[in-house]
Formats: sequence, structure tokens, C-alpha cells
Amino acid sequence: MRQIDMQKLANDARLNTFHYSVLIWCALIIVFDGYDLAVVGIALPSIMKQMAIDPTQAGLLVSSALFGMMFGNIFLGTIADKIGRRWAITICIALFSVFTAVAGLCTDPLSFGAARFLAGLGIGGVMPNVIAQMTEYAPQRVRSTMVTLMFSGYSIGGMLAALLGKGLIETYGWQSVFIAAGLPVLLIPLILKSMPESVAFQIRRGRSDELKRLAERIDPGYAPRTDDRFVITGTDVAAGTPIRQLFREGRALSTLMFWLSCFMCLFMVYALSSWLAKLMASAGYSLGSALTFVLVLNLGGMIGAIGGGWLADRFHIKYVLIGMYLSAAVSITMLGHQVPLGLLYVLVGLAGASTIGTQIVGCAYAGQFYPIAIRATGIGWTLGVGRGGAILAPIVIGMLVGFGLPLEQNFMSIAVPGVVAAAAVLIINHARSASAATEQGNAAGTDAILNISTPPSKL
Repeated sequence: MRQIDMQKLANDARLNTFHYSVLIWCALIIVFDGYDLAVVGIALPSIMKQMAIDPTQAGLLVSSALFGMMFGNIFLGTIADKIGRRWAITICIALFSVFTAVAGLCTDPLSFGAARFLAGLGIGGVMPNVIAQMTEYAPQRVRSTMVTLMFSGYSIGGMLAALLGKGLIETYGWQSVFIAAGLPVLLIPLILKSMPESVAFQIRRGRSDELKRLAERIDPGYAPRTDDRFVITGTDVAAGTPIRQLFREGRALSTLMFWLSCFMCLFMVYALSSWLAKLMASAGYSLGSALTFVLVLNLGGMIGAIGGGWLADRFHIKYVLIGMYLSAAVSITMLGHQVPLGLLYVLVGLAGASTIGTQIVGCAYAGQFYPIAIRATGIGWTLGVGRGGAILAPIVIGMLVGFGLPLEQNFMSIAVPGVVAAAAVLIINHARSASAATEQGNAAGTDAILNISTPPSKL
């Protein structure tokens, strides 16, 4: 019997059309997800005017989707390890597409908030699943780059919302940008057909024939045999309590620090996504100029994600993250001060790179930290607990805006979490991560080969 380690096969594979196919599908899903998430911030000034709500109420309205995202992160991330990742992803797409469109048909805050909550279940649930999917299949040497490149679709979705919002809202009203979000549901049959299933899920189900076909797609040099047995070395794919596994084998403190850093990062991301346009408008900029700042924020997020992933594949991802969080604290603080317009755009772009981009790199790190059998669960709980920061941010900043505090204090309150997040990442014990175990295993294997192939006299 020949034993095929599917994780090692994926780690050592050369990039081919299979990897690019997974990347394109996952990135496209995240574009839709990012659009659905950003669209409420784009339309918020118009919604506040039409529904006659104050900043505090508007913050609660924005947070309705974030409550849904918290539950989606946790439950739809965890359930994917039970029902399969393809079905979990398609359920999420249906939820966020349909109910974002429904929100555009609502005329009162209560029904709008309910629709956004249900959309949030899908928006939140799809994130851990596509991160786990890309992490599972990307070759190890470019894993961080591919995960962050895929997740930069989030920023593309945000930019798409800003670009469409400038025209659609003025011409057809704020409802139009929500109704347009229903289109991705049409792609569900294609996604079910094209997206590969999780390796761990297929091994648990004993799907040897599907695994052979998948192995050939991952590595065209693989030649299937009838006696092949597929495994994931060092991982218990049959673990029945994946949540408990997050706290075992020395992972407990690091898991809590992932949660804390994600909480602080999402606070910054959603404070900026929800209130940047409104804060800039209150500082004297026109609606068009304020939406341009949102566009620059998301462009910066895309550049930060790709650049951060590139750095993480060349340097230690943990310390890349710390540097990005500290950059967020500095750049956001500077947004509250009077600076030339050109420099202001640079600061907004840097803020996007070091918040949206950092969140994506942080998710990539979580994906590499947890073993494959609990990867979607680990990412889902990190995002789910971290979603508390996203929920609080629109409410807290809305209250501060309502108090009429100076612009400098508003932005400083958004910046402080960056310092806390940097400290949390510093505490993470990288030696307990799955990627560190893989690196040690590879090193041990290399040493064994050297010891076998080199005569004692040459040592």
C-alpha cells in the first residue's frame, strides 16, 4: 500500500492551472463579499437622510450586519468541517446576495437591520472558508502571497461599491447599489461544479477516487495506483471536537491573542469603512470627495494585502504583522490633523493598507497557524470573536460623532487599537503553529537524507 500525504503534495506542488482556478474563484467570491460589506458605508449618508436617523442609530444599523457576521464566522466556519467546504461557501453566497438585495427594498430601519443581519451571516461565513480553501491548496513557498492576493478581492469589492455608488445613488437612489448585490447568486451552480472539496473532508468520507483526481490536478506528475491510501500526516482528520483543538497542544494563549488582535484590527477596519465618508464630509469635503477617500482606503487595502503577503513569504509573518499594526496606529492618528490634500490621500491609502491589508495578512497567519483539520474552525472563531470589534466600532464612533468631539480625537480613538493588536501578535507562540511543525519536519527530513547519503568519513 502506498501512502500519499495530500498536504505535502500541495506544499511541494508547482503552480499550475488548478491553483490559479482556485485563486480566481475564491477571489471573485471575496469581491462580491467585499462589495456587500462596503455598500452600507457608501450609502450611509443617504440612508440617514431618508430614514431620518441620527449618528448613534446609524451606527446600530451598520452593526446589524456585523452581528450576523459574528455568527456566520463562528457557525458557518465550523460547520464547513462537517458538511464540506463547497456547500458551506455556496450557502454563504446565497445568504449575502439575496438578503443584501432585500435590504435595498426596505423602507424602515427595523426591516433594513433584519435583512442586513441575515446578509451578514453569509458575509461572515464565507471568509474563513475561502481562506482555508486557498491555504489548503496553495504551494507552501507562495502561500501567504496567494492568500492575501485572493483576499485583496475584498478591497476590489469595496472600490467597486464606491465607484458604482457615486453614479447609482445620485441617479437611482441608495437602494440601487443594494439590489445590484443580488447578481452573484446566479454563479452558485458554476461554483459547485468548479470548486474542489476540502481534502480533510474527503479523507473522512473515504472518497479515494475523488482524491486521486484531485491529486492529479494538484500535481500533474502524480501517477495514481489502486493501492494508494490518502492521509494528512500529523493531523487527526477525524477529530470530533475541533473547537477544543484550538486550545490544545500549547495553542491556548496564542488562540486568545489571535482573537484579541483580530478584535482590534476589525475595530479599525469598520470604524474607517463605516465613518470615513461621514467624517470627511463633516470636515468640509463634498460627498464625491468623501467617497473618493473610501476608494483610496480600499485601494490601499488591496496594495497592503498583496504587499504584506509578499513580505510574509520572505520574512517572518509575525513580525510583518506587528510592523503593519504600528503603521496603522501612526497613519490613522495623522488623519485627524490638517495636512495638504495630496498627503491626506497618502495617509488614507496607508491607513487602508495597514488595517484592511493587515486583517488579510492576519487571516493568512491564522490559516498557517492551525492544522488543516481545524483550519476553517480556527479562522472562523478568530474572525467571529474579532467581529465584536467590528460591531462596536460603528456604534462607538457614531456616539463620538454625536458628541461633537474634535476630528483629532475621533481618529485617535480609531488608532489606539493598532498598538494593542501589535502587542497581542507579539505574544503569539509561533513555535506551536502548524507551519513551524512543517518547517521542522522538512528540516528533519533533510538531515535524515544527508545522514543516509553521506559516508561517515565525509561528515
